[in-house]
Amino acid sequence: MIGKIIFPALWQTLFMVLISTVLAVLVGFLPAIIMTITAKDGLKPNEGMYKIFDVVVNILRSFPFIVLIVILKPFTRLIVSTTIGPIAALVPLTIGSAPFVTRIIESSLKEVDKGVIEAAKSFGASTSQIIFKVMLPEALPAIVSGLTLTVISVVGLSAMAGAIGGGGLGNAAITYGHQMFKTDVLIATVIVLVVLVQGLQTIGTLIYKKVNK
Repeated sequence: MIGKIIFPALWQTLFMVLISTVLAVLVGFLPAIIMTITAKDGLKPNEGMYKIFDVVVNILRSFPFIVLIVILKPFTRLIVSTTIGPIAALVPLTIGSAPFVTRIIESSLKEVDKGVIEAAKSFGASTSQIIFKVMLPEALPAIVSGLTLTVISVVGLSAMAGAIGGGGLGNAAITYGHQMFKTDVLIATVIVLVVLVQGLQTIGTLIYKKVNK
């Protein structure tokens, strides 16, 4: 009985976490690059453009996730024609995670040794070459480490989304564990979430060690 509840919920959670993280990286990558380039100490400083992106990212980061889900319901319905289920949960999960991904990539790129960048400039490297062939490879370990934390945070957000109809382990815990007073389901859900987080952290650490050689 527990397996019939937990395993489908686990797959829904994995679906939400992995897909929304990939989408968040795709959405957050370009703003991070633009902010890195246009920052005060960037390759092509542009204070006005940097401030616009900085304000937008800060505004999106300031929304509590539960509020963001509610605010985005009309947009979610427009995109996927529903506000319930794992697919609908992808919209707020992606939009809620993208600003954090942007900050992770931006801060990782800014930590790259300035000497390496100056050396690339001296060889006549273009801005795109410096970003993609110098800064990103140098910043990759820090980016991987940051994205590992992001994935783990998305697990928590997906549980919150599940509590209001998004499906997954959060929905199983609330619907069966809390509302139907099935303590065994609630405990099983917690155990699965702990194992899931530990597994994701282990994978992230292994990837970090590989790219940090």
